[in-house]
Amino acid sequence: MFRISQYMQELKAPLTDPRARKPAGPVVIWNLIRRCNLTCKHCYSISADIDFPGELDTQQVFGVMDDLRSFGVPVLILSGGEPLLRPDIYDISQRAKDMGFYVGLSTNGTMIDEKNIDRIAAVGYDYVGISIDGIRETHDRFRQKQGAFDASMHAIRLCRDAGIKIGMRFTPTQDNAQELPQLLDLMGEEQVDKLYVSHLNYGGRGNRNRRSDVVHQTSRWVMDLLFDACWADIQADRKREFVTGNNDADGVYLLQWVQRHVPEQYDYMRKRLAQWGGNSSGVNIANIDNLGNVHPDTFWWNYNLGNVKERPFSDIWVDTSDPLMAGMKSSPRPLKGRCRVCHYQDVCGGNTRVRAFQLTGDPWWEDPACYLDDDELGINKADYATDRPEPMALETRVIRHAS
Repeated sequence: MFRISQYMQELKAPLTDPRARKPAGPVVIWNLIRRCNLTCKHCYSISADIDFPGELDTQQVFGVMDDLRSFGVPVLILSGGEPLLRPDIYDISQRAKDMGFYVGLSTNGTMIDEKNIDRIAAVGYDYVGISIDGIRETHDRFRQKQGAFDASMHAIRLCRDAGIKIGMRFTPTQDNAQELPQLLDLMGEEQVDKLYVSHLNYGGRGNRNRRSDVVHQTSRWVMDLLFDACWADIQADRKREFVTGNNDADGVYLLQWVQRHVPEQYDYMRKRLAQWGGNSSGVNIANIDNLGNVHPDTFWWNYNLGNVKERPFSDIWVDTSDPLMAGMKSSPRPLKGRCRVCHYQDVCGGNTRVRAFQLTGDPWWEDPACYLDDDELGINKADYATDRPEPMALETRVIRHAS
């Protein structure tokens, strides 16, 4: 996750002794259930409104939580499917809070109403994130349910009025990105605390000119809007948060923004973003799916590191006999193509590895969603032209989910 607001605040008030933070354990995004009451077009878990066999029961979840806490995991993001469809979601959430986890709830919001808002508030979630895919008609089309937008906005208002930190999550695509300005206005009107923009984890565009490619143009336009909105908030001393995810090139793009707008802070920000280090899948970000399979992040559902029913998460996560995890935890990572020679590798960490794997079968190939071109990255094509993606023999780790 790239915390735009944090770094822009530091542009205004630099830290006197900035240091890199080393988390005790990874943030765990936990898909507790695959069932969902919606059938969203861009769902990474391919959920449906049916029960999926083999999911962890309450006691199994509690046992995993004990292991996670002893391993130093600081944050649990409870997700799905739709996590509110689990009958034991409040018991799980309350136990997580009592154990000292930072607990987030990731929901589509349509199941939050006057009947359960008091119970949700009583849990004391540190954050509730609700997906909004655009204004009413667009959101309902993406969610494939009429009335979904109104239900989700009603949930946002209920959470806000109950004193819960609330955020909107938005995934820009070619079909909805143009509505981001309206969502920014909506964020202000509804007094929403946070906006999380998740870049679409698509399979790839290859190495074409990033500044002329329509997808990359859209990414740049989205980031320009977010930077401008966030900087306006900083100048006005507003406390809203803007964060992005799934494209660590955002950190490099921010450096370019700093060079244009606050050049005297460029060296400071260059150091700070190198301390951040970019992509941390397989290191500081982990995923447990509904069946208990562990993945490097939520978009690696076709790659299994192990299962918490058979082996503790704490053992699975440190096992570098797995070739993917060995590479993820390497510093620097064994990157290829443009990423290998990029002058900002220390800032973005090679970006999102799953896209390279989806496109080429090689998890170390260049990320096709990097929207900066060679000139901006200070590299020459001749420096990487002879690199070739090499499909990795990962068949033993590929799994099938219950359907």
